[in-house]
Amino acid sequence: MKLSAKEARAIAVTAQGLAAERPRRVTSGDVRKLAGKLGVIQIDSVNVLVRSHYLPVFSRLGSYDPALLDELAYSAPRGLFEYWGHMASFLPMALQPMFRWRMEAARKSAWGGIRSIARYQPKLVRDVLAVVTERGPIGAGAIELGKARRAGWWEWSDAKRAVEYLFWSGQVTTANRRGFERLYDLPERVFPAEILALPTPGPVDACRALIELSSRAMGIASESDLRDYYRLKTPMARPAIATLVEQGILQPVDVEGWDKPAYLHREAKAAKIASERAALLSPFDNLVWARERTERLFGMKFRLEIYTPQHKRVHGYYVLPFLLGDKLVARVDLKADRAGSALLVQAAHLEPGAAAAPTAAAMSEELSRMARWLKLDRVLMNTAR
Repeated sequence: MKLSAKEARAIAVTAQGLAAERPRRVTSGDVRKLAGKLGVIQIDSVNVLVRSHYLPVFSRLGSYDPALLDELAYSAPRGLFEYWGHMASFLPMALQPMFRWRMEAARKSAWGGIRSIARYQPKLVRDVLAVVTERGPIGAGAIELGKARRAGWWEWSDAKRAVEYLFWSGQVTTANRRGFERLYDLPERVFPAEILALPTPGPVDACRALIELSSRAMGIASESDLRDYYRLKTPMARPAIATLVEQGILQPVDVEGWDKPAYLHREAKAAKIASERAALLSPFDNLVWARERTERLFGMKFRLEIYTPQHKRVHGYYVLPFLLGDKLVARVDLKADRAGSALLVQAAHLEPGAAAAPTAAAMSEELSRMARWLKLDRVLMNTAR
């Protein structure tokens, strides 16, 4: 089976919930349903505009109360939990059993300083767990064990390393957040009892389920795309893909312009996408977080320039791709000036081949929508650059 590049884009956009009409009023049920459809929402701390994890819901559903996402993650009955899905992520609570193999594996193969703290300071790890057990929910800064925190956000204290090891290995979880600081507690005091009672799938079954969820969420994807969605390794993912092909859940296809085989989920559809359907996408949005896939699907070479020195940036500090219909037609560098109650447009760049007038009109409407959502009074072009 062969698909055109346009058909592949339409399938991908539809699968990600970016083709449907936005509801007039967004409810908690809408947010829960969307989170289930996406399967994972990446969390990021950068707050120059708004925390990134709030943006995918806005991009798809329109203006909503961000408290709906917080309540889904941190209030009973919880519909989401935090864990390493695609980086630090919100994941549907029903998927918790699917990640227990990763939690168990983390006890043996945690990275860098996390691994060393578990290996060389097991007593410290036990002491930190005891503190969480006694005082949770508790932030890492309040766990007064180990060495004092050194200067610099990247230099964690030993206590912080210990609690992060406990988080990765599933022995503690996020009960809530204070600002952006995690508050840790025991899973049995956070997760619903019915989730904890679910059987634990073996790694093979869990990986196959996660690959199927990845395919459903992306619609059309290469092997590397399927692995990247939940950060699965090739030795686990490749046999899972082969099994799903044998079962008829995935269908191998050729896509125009792709230099690698693709897999189509059997339920994937290409909706008719209105030409005026637009969305500003977080740089960590599921549709664009895999840069190679973004270029393959949309022809956009998208690079995050937050860590690039200012004088070397091409497009800006916090750049959002702009989706119009089934194409990425522009990118815009945005900042929320909360003191001045303005959404600042630091820079905007039209993609090659995109029509300037319709793009500008659609972007203006979306920027106004975003400003209202963020409770900012106006949209301003930043002429200081």
